[in-house]
Amino acid sequence: MEDFVYSGNPGRVVFGSGTVVRLPEEADRLKAKRILVLSTPEQAGQATNIAGHLGSRVVGTYSKAQMHTPVEVTADAMRWIEDCSADAVLSVGGGSTTGLGKAIAFRTDLPQIVVPTTYAGSEATPILGETEGGRKVTKSDPRILPEVVIYDVDLTLTLPVALSVTSGINAVAHAVEALYAREANPIISLMAEQGISAVTRSLPLIHADPGNRSARSDALYGAWLCGVCLGSVGMALHHKLCHTLGGMFNLPHASLHTAVLPHAVAYNAPAAPAAMKRLSRAMAVDDPATGLFDLAKRLGATMSLKGLGMLDGNVESAVEQALASAYWNPRELEKPALIALLDRAFHGEAPLGARSELPWR
Repeated sequence: MEDFVYSGNPGRVVFGSGTVVRLPEEADRLKAKRILVLSTPEQAGQATNIAGHLGSRVVGTYSKAQMHTPVEVTADAMRWIEDCSADAVLSVGGGSTTGLGKAIAFRTDLPQIVVPTTYAGSEATPILGETEGGRKVTKSDPRILPEVVIYDVDLTLTLPVALSVTSGINAVAHAVEALYAREANPIISLMAEQGISAVTRSLPLIHADPGNRSARSDALYGAWLCGVCLGSVGMALHHKLCHTLGGMFNLPHASLHTAVLPHAVAYNAPAAPAAMKRLSRAMAVDDPATGLFDLAKRLGATMSLKGLGMLDGNVESAVEQALASAYWNPRELEKPALIALLDRAFHGEAPLGARSELPWR
């Protein structure tokens, strides 16, 4: 056994079906009496219905959350916090809404309750990514980690299949990078492997039957595990590329992660054989990069960055921005190889195959 350091993030998780009815008791635990509800415009109605369990504790609903957490949206929401004299926030939705709640908490240290409706996993991390001026910058701070997460499987039963697929593979990306992170440790690696397995075996079942409650439960459980992994260790090439592309081109978050992940795995595979062995085992495939690409494509995901809205001629500039700030990765970052990686992702081509000997098998 190699030496390692493990730090567990505090936080309370309530998992099950029909768990949103427990919102009042969780608010009482936090001594929250004036709660501002957060959502995207599309989920405003659902957020209002869920917040109904809190009764008079709700002092307003801010429904302008956007993906990639633009700082100008956060500034607008902060005015609502002040006007409502809110003492807590309730975030209902996916990563966009959770990100806004975390941005508010970073600035105010207000407690957060999160009710996820996707497999984003952001609710399990003390990490915040904010976008300003075409750049997405991440930060980590104990204030960012939500105090309470209420997972209600019932809320995911109507999650569209297409979003279920991309949201699920986005969750897998968190655990994949945790397997080869610089701070990797045996506890997180166990969680990562189980999380990847739970999500990847559930997605085909959800694709075939969106109302499959058992598959929905496994996917939500796996997404939580993957989120914990992301929040416990560092990130590498995949997340750096996605943050760069998201900030530069405002591409849809989950779909972006889905399209890039197989290529990032292929790039790092030769330098991370132990991680690839775990990933192969979790997915029951020989080549994880090809397995991820085939799974996503078979389930209908858009696998080209061009198809997601990235314009021609921007691959090299994206790589240059990604390389502008140093960050750790198991394989040395080589500009020509990264340009080739993004070019394949841009055109929706399969990732470069792993070495023929598959050293992790």
